[in-house]
Amino acid sequence: MTTAGLAEERPHAPLIIDVAGTELTDADRRRLANPLVGGVIHFARNWQDRAQMTALNAEIKSIRPDLLICVDHEGGRVQRFRTDGFTHLPSMRALGELWMRDAMRATQAATAVGQVLAGELRACGVDFSFAPVLDLDYGGSSVIGNRSFHRDPRVVALLAKSVMHGMLQMGMRNCGKHFPGHGFVHADSHVEIPVDKRGLKAILADDAKPYDWLSGSLAAVMPAHVIYPKVDKRPAGFSQKWLKDVLRQRFAFEGAVFSDDLSMEAGRYIDGELLSFADAALAALAAGCDLVLLCNQSIGEGRLLDGFLENFEAAAGARRWKPHASSEARRQALLPSDAASDWPALIASPRYREARRLLAI
Repeated sequence: MTTAGLAEERPHAPLIIDVAGTELTDADRRRLANPLVGGVIHFARNWQDRAQMTALNAEIKSIRPDLLICVDHEGGRVQRFRTDGFTHLPSMRALGELWMRDAMRATQAATAVGQVLAGELRACGVDFSFAPVLDLDYGGSSVIGNRSFHRDPRVVALLAKSVMHGMLQMGMRNCGKHFPGHGFVHADSHVEIPVDKRGLKAILADDAKPYDWLSGSLAAVMPAHVIYPKVDKRPAGFSQKWLKDVLRQRFAFEGAVFSDDLSMEAGRYIDGELLSFADAALAALAAGCDLVLLCNQSIGEGRLLDGFLENFEAAAGARRWKPHASSEARRQALLPSDAASDWPALIASPRYREARRLLAI
């Protein structure tokens, strides 16, 4: 069966990919037209200025209006767009430190972060940011570090909820990451496979608590490329125990689940075997992910990305993957439901001006 036939039978576009540069190439356009592709994730290389980013996103939407345009834009050191008027957002740790001095002021500032983050992105045509980070700050993780609000899960949950509220006020959904927690391990899952040897009881009582408390507020969740061997030998993003038994059943989470980037070193090792991109995507979807990310593969000729799309399409045609209407509904729910303000209207709005003022922490 062709991908067009699959889309007509039960539309489900689970693949999130990237584009090569600041303008679309013919190869980008061809890939984005694939009905199995559900979204785009931008990086700093896709940014030149606001006018260019707005034009790029408008062209993406002209190909498929339903494509979800995403970015990792948290604040602190993970902020893809930093010039041409974009506010330099504080790290989440700065909000946690403010909490220790003045808790109510910290929640106010966290809401302002969400408002500014979402308002500026949406004014340039970005639909969705993978934020906020819900990992706890144990002080030893190089990849998480000051991306975390605090060591205390209660503080993390309350500040994250304030950020999420600010984002929602500007029409943007949220994504909590990295479930059930990446902060305890020292290893960086971009280059190696972190292993957290704690048991389920300890993780549920601490690192996973923000997901429990916020399960009714989170629009999406991204699991960690971390193995918790006392729970499952597979990384969380490939584990039915974590995604279905804990996240869906125990926490009653009903939003979308994204895989983390399948190109990461820890992203394709399952049961001791290094899988292809397509097989890793199939494994993540089978475990309970609704959407899978493959990043930074469009650069150059993009042969690996084309191979990924071809191999996934072949697997779908062979019924190795079954489209799910519920997963597609979760993807569609992440799209903004209203039109965004353009940049002049945004910076003139009282809400945005007040939020900018409150960021002086």
